[in-house]
Amino acid sequence: MAIHVVMEPPAKAGTSASESAVFVRDGFHFFGFIAPLLWLLWHRLWLEAAMTFAATLALAAASEWAGLTFAAPLLPLLISLYVGLEGGALRIAALRRAGWRQWGVVEADSIEDAEMRYLFAAESDEEPTSAAVAISPATPRPQPAGGALGLLHYPGRN
Repeated sequence: MAIHVVMEPPAKAGTSASESAVFVRDGFHFFGFIAPLLWLLWHRLWLEAAMTFAATLALAAASEWAGLTFAAPLLPLLISLYVGLEGGALRIAALRRAGWRQWGVVEADSIEDAEMRYLFAAESDEEPTSAAVAISPATPRPQPAGGALGLLHYPGRN
């Protein structure tokens, strides 16, 4: 099953956020690996496409200047790998900059299943509740006095 991050647009008068939500699949984007610049332009990630183009030119120039002509074709492969692995995160970051908010995460086999699960959950969230439930804040756990094994100490975990 694939994980889809659901992004909702900023609220506008008279429109429902669930109608124009965007689903971004979390995982490796093969076309983003094969043609990163075209993939970024297709998803309207203009700033990221310009940075990718500039980084590709800079890596090519640096490899030519250093005399590493055999490495020149391999350096853009690093950029392609980055776009393939982090393409979904780049789309989510661009949507956040545009004012979109993250509704949540949906696990589904296909995009259609993810949309159905999202719409069902969003519909149940919109129903008014008749009784409000007061939730008291949890009391914090006491901190351990001893040192931690390993590099980091996680408060509350032993």
